[in-house]
Amino acid sequence: MRIIPSKKFERAYKKYAGHSAEQKQIIQNIIANLSADPFSPQLKTHKLSDKLKGLFACSCGYDCRIVFSLEEIEQEQIIILIDIGSHEKIY
Repeated sequence: MRIIPSKKFERAYKKYAGHSAEQKQIIQNIIANLSADPFSPQLKTHKLSDKLKGLFACSCGYDCRIVFSLEEIEQEQIIILIDIGSHEKIY
C-alpha cells in the first residue's frame, strides 16, 4: 500500500522524534510494516471512536501511537498518516 503523510503528521513526527536517529529508525520500520500489512498483529492496529471515529491507530513502541486512515483512490489502497505521539496526546 502507498503511504501518504499529512502535513500534521510531518510536524508531529519532527517534534516527537526530534534528533534521535534511533527513534526515527523505529518509526520508519513501523511505517514500512504498516505499508506491508496495516493489520499485522505486531502493530496492534485498532479502530478509534468518539472524535476520531473512522480512523485507526497502531502501536509504535510503549507510549507511541500512529493515527491513520485507510482510503481507496482509483482502486488503490492508500494509508494516510494523520498524527503521531504519545497515547495521552493522540487520544
